[in-house]
Amino acid sequence: MLETISHMIQALLGLGSEAEDLTTAQMALRTIIIYIAALVIIRLASRRFLSKASAFDVVVGIMLGSIMSRAINGSAAFWPTIAASAILIGMHWAFAELAYKTGWFGPIVKGDRIVLIKDGEIQRRGMHQASITRDDLSEAIRLQTRQTDPSRIRLAYMERSDDISVIPTSRSHAFWKWP
Repeated sequence: MLETISHMIQALLGLGSEAEDLTTAQMALRTIIIYIAALVIIRLASRRFLSKASAFDVVVGIMLGSIMSRAINGSAAFWPTIAASAILIGMHWAFAELAYKTGWFGPIVKGDRIVLIKDGEIQRRGMHQASITRDDLSEAIRLQTRQTDPSRIRLAYMERSDDISVIPTSRSHAFWKWP
């Protein structure tokens, strides 16, 4: 009975067939199974994985898509491809745990923030290191603080997610007073 079920699954998925011999129905069924498997693997991995991603997360996402697509089009063995995807996500989870539990591993795999403004002064070295133009920095200041003067900014960083965060000085929080 198990052997019959195994042969039926092999026939439905086209397991053992060459990629060019797969039917539309077999590729459609493979797509459904890979989609479900990817969802399960990602949901088991981390809530952070598809949130605001760092390069660490983006690389894994690209690799996962590349690996799993091979199981759909038949250019790689079906079950080993799903196993490889699970191992990739397991490694991502293990690296994230190691980064969380140690101070030294996080910057290696996730990067580090870069200071762009410190005490109102633009940090040219940081701007160069982050490949940020003055226009990019001005835009972030305007969007986050509704002002344009960098001297009124206490700190600005290029975060690991490539977002720019801006912390205005306390005097920039002054409210307009009635005369």
